[in-house]
Amino acid sequence: MLGNHPFAAPLRGALTRLRDLPVAVQQQARRNAMVAATACTKRRVEREEVADFLEHHNRGTQQAASVESTEPAAAPTARAHG
Repeated sequence: MLGNHPFAAPLRGALTRLRDLPVAVQQQARRNAMVAATACTKRRVEREEVADFLEHHNRGTQQAASVESTEPAAAPTARAHG
C-alpha cells in the first residue's frame, strides 16, 4: 500500500500504536481497578479490626462497671484525729 514512500515506516509504526491503543488502555484500566480494589479491601479490614477492638473494649468496660456496682461498699474506717 505505502511501498517505499519515505513516510511509510513512521506511518506504519503510528498505525500499529493506534491499533494497539485500546488493548493498552484496557490493561491499564484493569491494573488501576486491581490497585483500587486492594486499597479498598485493606481499608475494610482495618475498619473491621477497629470495630472488633472497640466492641471487645466496650464489653470489658461494661463488665467491669457491673462488677463494681454489685460489690458491697466498703465500710468507712474510723480515724483518730489529732
